Amino acid sequence: MVKAEKIILGIDPGTNVMGYGVIKVIGNKAEMVSMGVIDLRKMHDPYLRLGHIFERVTGIIDSFLPDEMAIEAPFFGKNVQSMLKLGRAQGVAIAAAIHHDIPIHEYAPLKIKMAITGNGSASKPQVAGMLQRMLNLNPEEMPKFMDATDALGAAYCHFLQMGKPESDGTSYSSWKDFVNKNKERVKK
Repeated sequence: MVKAEKIILGIDPGTNVMGYGVIKVIGNKAEMVSMGVIDLRKMHDPYLRLGHIFERVTGIIDSFLPDEMAIEAPFFGKNVQSMLKLGRAQGVAIAAAIHHDIPIHEYAPLKIKMAITGNGSASKPQVAGMLQRMLNLNPEEMPKFMDATDALGAAYCHFLQMGKPESDGTSYSSWKDFVNKNKERVKK
């Protein structure tokens, strides 16, 4: 039996530096294929930046032919203008994936950190260090910008989620709540 292969593109949206990470999944093993950043700091026109994001993400998609894309959801900060800019950058990256018929999965930063480190408030260096260990990356392979490891983290988080069964969306506030909603499952 041949194990199915899947390529996952991870994106860490940014308006100055946008990270990307690509992993290959064979069976239940993942390996890093590529990671890097799209550096937008020298571009001053915000609309040209968006165009550049679309072109670069499209180029990455054309190079690695991902089956799915995992993207980090924008963090809700206090600065509305920053949130708007970040949302636009994320939207353009999503548009590039949609243009190529690639399914998109969005993960909150807390979910990604929790999946990688077991701690939702882990620092960027902690996430990078854990990815380095889990994917057996050489220290020389570790990027200068943590945006690249954050993107790799989004891809790896999606890989970890792939093996989990879909939830029916039911949530419980306590064991008592679970028992009340599942009387037929409780043995007396």
